[in-house]
Amino acid sequence: MPDPTPEATFDALVVGAGAGGLFAAARLAHAGYRTLVVESLDKVGGRASTTDIDGFRVNDGAIVIEVGGITEETFAEVGAEFDVRAPEVPVLYRVGSKDLDVTRGGWGLLLSQMTRQGAKLLSGIGAARKDDDALPGEELSTADWVARYSTNEAVQGVFRNMCAAVFAVSSEELPARVFLTYFTRKSAFKRFGFCPDGTIGVWESLAATVSRRGGEIWLSSQVEALHVADGRVTGATVLRDGAQVEVACSVAVSDAGPAATVGLVGAEHLPADYLEQVRLKDRPCSMLALNFASRDRLVDVPGMLLFSKSRRLCYVANFTDTCPEMAPPGWNLYVGGSVPKPAVGDFDEEQEIELLKADLREQVPGFDDARILSVAVMRDGWPPQRAVAGYDLTPETPIANLWNVGDGVKEYANGGTTACAETAKLVVDRILERHPLRATV
Repeated sequence: MPDPTPEATFDALVVGAGAGGLFAAARLAHAGYRTLVVESLDKVGGRASTTDIDGFRVNDGAIVIEVGGITEETFAEVGAEFDVRAPEVPVLYRVGSKDLDVTRGGWGLLLSQMTRQGAKLLSGIGAARKDDDALPGEELSTADWVARYSTNEAVQGVFRNMCAAVFAVSSEELPARVFLTYFTRKSAFKRFGFCPDGTIGVWESLAATVSRRGGEIWLSSQVEALHVADGRVTGATVLRDGAQVEVACSVAVSDAGPAATVGLVGAEHLPADYLEQVRLKDRPCSMLALNFASRDRLVDVPGMLLFSKSRRLCYVANFTDTCPEMAPPGWNLYVGGSVPKPAVGDFDEEQEIELLKADLREQVPGFDDARILSVAVMRDGWPPQRAVAGYDLTPETPIANLWNVGDGVKEYANGGTTACAETAKLVVDRILERHPLRATV
């Protein structure tokens, strides 16, 4: 195999153009690193991209983008356009026959509408907000923590569906410590919006900043192997346009997930204890998304509607109230999301789809007459999250100049594309510190 040419020599190689990969690539390119992003798909965004179905911009996974947090801050820092529109009321909670806006009343208003034990639950949340010692241990699930205060079915349902919407697992599978940390200490997705081009629009904006700063993005290309010598990644073999290309790099960042990164590096280059950690924490969760459209406005919410009672349905999102460009003129575009039982492990896809449809028929009058655009089952190699929150690996690897980014190496009690932005910042800050660019004369 010939040595890499100067044109194929880069300061940084990023494997994957998903959210984590593009956040990292944009930061690296902005810092002056000549950056190559290699993506196996023919578009950017990965599991948070968008597919056009007869003029409808249907998201492949992630549907909302946080506004005002680390995500928007990253776009501002690297000079990328941030075209995200926030609904006036981001979330409504359906409790019985009412759709509650708790924008101002928060937890207190929501819980008081559902149960007489609301004050007890609120005190438990308040204690967790103020005192680390009040946070339960990792062994207690969110469902079991809620049951300490209330057995009300609607209360359990709201907590279950909040876990599903944010973390893509049920409240039985998410540690209460994670849930409480997120909703009392983190941004907790208080503000979010939709991109009028579909979620792919924000990633295309980041990709453009990489290209403008001299980087390259190779789509429909595959990293076949990362080369390691003397404990460092030196480059990669990339399959591009049917031919193998040798690429050299000084640092490498993988957005393929820790397990896939091990496969690219080769287990022989990694210590046994790290390989065991990757094996134990390779626990992708699962989610279903049913995309549907109607000439009639079926959902009277501007953003997302979460449910207190459902078989599986955790939310319905209304895109076209905020972004009419996502559908052909005169159409309304929606998605209903659910988490299967179990969310981690095997489940009956056909049955879970039918349960989701049954909920939509019950909760969305007119659903039976809507046009179903697609039903996506996200699991295994295409999960909504590569690891259950609270069980993530560190972005560091035993190889000095190789890092993972994305939702398999999240910071504690975070999730989604926000977690990808957070890990990318942490990783790039370490790269800038440990592998600064060499000055040129």
